[in-house]
Amino acid sequence: MFIDTHAHLDGEEFKDDLQATVERAKEAGVSKIFIPAIDRSSITSVPSICAEYPDVLYPMMGLQPEEVKADYQEVLALMHSLLLNDTLHRYIAVGECGLDFYWSREFEKEQLLAFEEQVKWSIELNLPLMIHCRKAQNELLEIMKPYKDKLPGGVFHCFTGNQKEAERYLDFSDRFVLGIGGVSTFKNSHLREDLPAVVPLERIVLETDSPYMAPVPNRGKRNEPAFVKQVLLTLAQAYGCTPEEMASVTNKNVQRIFGV
Repeated sequence: MFIDTHAHLDGEEFKDDLQATVERAKEAGVSKIFIPAIDRSSITSVPSICAEYPDVLYPMMGLQPEEVKADYQEVLALMHSLLLNDTLHRYIAVGECGLDFYWSREFEKEQLLAFEEQVKWSIELNLPLMIHCRKAQNELLEIMKPYKDKLPGGVFHCFTGNQKEAERYLDFSDRFVLGIGGVSTFKNSHLREDLPAVVPLERIVLETDSPYMAPVPNRGKRNEPAFVKQVLLTLAQAYGCTPEEMASVTNKNVQRIFGV
C-alpha cells in the first residue's frame, strides 16, 4: 500500500466519477489520498468530499499562489478561521500555498504576504506546509529562512528541478521532503538521474497532482490517484530498490511529516 500526497479530487474533473476514482485508487494499492485546498471554493469542497471518504481522503487548507487576488486577505481569514474552529475535520496540513511567478507577477506582493502568513499558521497550528513553487525558489526560501528552526515540516510539492535546487530544499530539516509525481516518468525527465544522486529516499513522498500531469503510459489523459503506482515503480527502478521498499520508506516519510 502507498500514498498519494496531492490530488485535487474536489475539482470539476471528478464530479461525475469520484466514487469510481477512489475505488480504482484503492484497487491499485493507494491507502490514503491527501486533498489540498486552493481557493475560496475549496473552503467547502475540500472538507465536503473528505467527509464522504474519511478513511481515504485527508483535507488540507490553504491558498494556492495562482489564486491570490485582490481579495486574498478575506479568503485567508476564512481559511484560518476554519483551521482554528472546524472540529468536524482534521486538517493535516496548511496548503496548497507558496509562490508562482511563471505566468504573471501581477499579484507578486500579495503572493509574498499570503505565503508568509500561511508559514506563520504552520508554526501556530503545528501543521506541515504543502508548498507550491514555480519560478520563485529564491523568494520562497527567503521567506522561509527566518522561520527555519520553528517550522514543523512539509512537502515541496511537484518537484521537477535540478540537483542544486533539490539540495537547497534539503537544507531544511528532514521533516521537509520533495513531492515527486508523473513528470519523473516522462522520457525527457532528468529526475531519474538527479534524485538518486542527491536526494535520500527518506526525503521523498509520492504524488499525482491529479488531474494534472499524468505519468507514462497515461500522459495526456486525466491524471488520477491510481496512477501514483507508476511513479512508485519508476522511482523504485531509479533508486535500485523494490517497489515494496519504495512504498515502505515513502509511507514512513508521510507518517513522520503528517502523522497519518
